[in-house]
Amino acid sequence: MSKVHNTMSTKDYHNLPKFLQEISSQCRYHKKKYELYCSFHACPCCVTCITDDHKKCQEMKPLLDILKQVKSSASVQLFEKDLKNVKENLEEIIKYLNSRMNTSNSQKTKAAEQIRSMRKSIDDFLNKLEQKILNNLESKHSQLKSKMNTLLQQLKTQANQLSQLQSDFTKMTQYATELQMYVGLREIEKTTSEAAKHLEDLKSGGQLDEVNLELTISSELQSILKDVKSFGDININTSPFTLQLKAVRKDQAQYLVHTTPTIEQIKPSFLRQLTIPQDRKNIYIKACTILPDGKYLILDSQLHKNINLLLFSNDGMFMREVVKFKETHGILASSELIQLLLH
Repeated sequence: MSKVHNTMSTKDYHNLPKFLQEISSQCRYHKKKYELYCSFHACPCCVTCITDDHKKCQEMKPLLDILKQVKSSASVQLFEKDLKNVKENLEEIIKYLNSRMNTSNSQKTKAAEQIRSMRKSIDDFLNKLEQKILNNLESKHSQLKSKMNTLLQQLKTQANQLSQLQSDFTKMTQYATELQMYVGLREIEKTTSEAAKHLEDLKSGGQLDEVNLELTISSELQSILKDVKSFGDININTSPFTLQLKAVRKDQAQYLVHTTPTIEQIKPSFLRQLTIPQDRKNIYIKACTILPDGKYLILDSQLHKNINLLLFSNDGMFMREVVKFKETHGILASSELIQLLLH
């Protein structure tokens, strides 16, 4: 047993998580016991580590002093809270994603129904147009057929009359007297002339012109096959994630051990842009701090005016005025609040 480690029963050892059971009290690089703690790198060190990797590190502390603070540190509870918050955030996101999956399935079903509904509407519309033009075709054909049948019957009747006249002419030339022949020829001439004139009238009147049924498909309908390339479009639209997650501190493991960073270690970085309300545009920020839950506190202090403590949300939006100090208490309030905010 070393002076920085206590004995542990076998039962307690086996109750530890596996990754903790694998932690050794010896340096894995130099095979020597950890005796010091480097605050800059936030890691335990053996005596050889100091000469090899930590020559420029200024804050080296006895590991025993550091370990005494660990379990009693307030950060332990904060880590537990962070772990709980992260787990709850994961559960909320899983719940949210399952909900989105169900929504996506519903959207697919709805889209498929819309496609089938549109297809049915198109089919019904085309069926209606088809039936309309078929009815028109039937009507026009019936009219044409009726006229042609009427003319055909007239011509057949006339042809039968002329056939009978031919038969009468043959008999007349064989058996008729000269007087009968004279009168008969006059009748045949009259009938023949009338038939010829009738045919000429039919021809000149256009009744013998060739009549055809022709179909012209609507150009708008034909353009569907040429111009319509798709039944529609399926797009994936993205909306911002709106689920409010619980705030979790970032990179807090180093704060298990309280250290004061050197000026070289302090590297400012852009964290969050705060949105100042229109009626508070002229503010003088004298101090600022980030609360454990991720919210922001701003100390607004102007000469000869009230001093205000303003609260902003995790995303930088103004929430409310926490407290307002009158001018007479301004100097004291400003000093005390700055100390409070910076600690």
